[in-house]
Amino acid sequence: MGLSIRAEQNAATGLWTAVGDDGSRSHTATADTCEEAQALVHEEFGLPAHRPPPPLRPGWHRFTLIHCPVGEYPRVDDPRYDGIRSSPPEGCHVEDVGEYFGLRCERPGVTLLDAVAGVCAEVRAEHGVLMTDLGVEKLWEWSSDGADGWGAAIVSQLLLMAAERGPRLGYDVDDLVRFLRTAAGEASG
Repeated sequence: MGLSIRAEQNAATGLWTAVGDDGSRSHTATADTCEEAQALVHEEFGLPAHRPPPPLRPGWHRFTLIHCPVGEYPRVDDPRYDGIRSSPPEGCHVEDVGEYFGLRCERPGVTLLDAVAGVCAEVRAEHGVLMTDLGVEKLWEWSSDGADGWGAAIVSQLLLMAAERGPRLGYDVDDLVRFLRTAAGEASG
């Protein structure tokens, strides 16, 4: 039998109590948040605990960039990543994401798009690698949660895909910008 956990919040204190049971023993933990109480139970049973990262300060963004170019399957130990591994962009650390090379980043930016673009530009200029993905799998989903939320991550993913795939078809950046301006109904710049 696996571990089952149930959690309840005490209305008077606001504290969360989680009770874990694996069929042969149980353990109770209390903490300020539901996630922390559950994490404590997981640890008591010798299991890895998930704790959400702390909130970022205003103007900072957390995201994962992945290099998974269309039609290629580079290994995570590909030599083109050696320079990035030895000197990742500030606020980023190298992490293998599944079978792909990735960067987990916390970076400043006016919006998520600005933060993502800044890291991509830095990696491309210093190492010649275009980071192509943000790990968004369900591109058809949508959330109108502002310029820094899930909807912004989806838009960023689509723009990274266009930045990589457009040139493979013969489009340059001006073509892509013109398309966006025309499709959005703005005058050409």
